[in-house]
This record gives sequence, C-alpha cells and structure tokens, in this order.
Amino acid sequence: MKLIQRIGYYLGGFSIGLVLLAFFLSGKKTSCSYGPDARVLKNINTKKLHYSTEANRTINQKLIDSTEVLWVLKKGDINFSESAPRQKPCGYYAVEGEVNDKDISVIVENCDSIATIKSIKLIK
Repeated sequence: MKLIQRIGYYLGGFSIGLVLLAFFLSGKKTSCSYGPDARVLKNINTKKLHYSTEANRTINQKLIDSTEVLWVLKKGDINFSESAPRQKPCGYYAVEGEVNDKDISVIVENCDSIATIKSIKLIK
C-alpha cells in the first residue's frame, strides 16, 4: 500500500470519528476544565452560594451588582498568591475579574457543600 493511500485512509477514519463525536456530544453539558483556575471555578459554581453580611453591605451600597459578582465567579481568574486553598475546614480563594470596566475581587470560602462570598472589593 502506498503512503498516499495510508494517509487517505487515516484522514477518512479521523474525519468520520470527528463527525461521530460532534454528533454524540452535541447538546450535552460537556466541558474541558483541566486547568487549576477552571476546576476551582467549576467547583464553586456547582455549590449553593451564600453572601456574608459584609458582601451584602457592598451590594446594598450599589457599588457592585450581584450579577457582576456571578460573572466574576464564572469567568474570573483565581489569584492563588492571595488564596489559602488548604486551610481547614474550608479553603479561601481570591477570584479577580473585570466587568463593565470595573476590576472586582471576590473572596470565596469554599466548603464541601456550600460556597460563601466573604467580601467583594473594587480594585483600583
């Protein structure tokens, strides 16, 4: 068998496999969260969120909207240098992001079944 035929068979099988994967995985909630940021954010977003009194005070002062906080928790970046992930009983994470030209920092206490937003700050 010539090399060009082998390449043709390989590309044909590869394309059929891609079409089958696209067909079977379409419509399903699949994600590829392999990085440390993505795994932590996915873990936080699967839990029920609670707001501390300090976080509620910041939201009530109309400095930051709760939808902006949720956006940061979905699309933000974890600042591991300001986080304490191995603290007992619950780890703390500093999540930072930009929403509507505002830099926002959210401190989240991530426990087994609940995630509590401890503080929300505007970064200047």
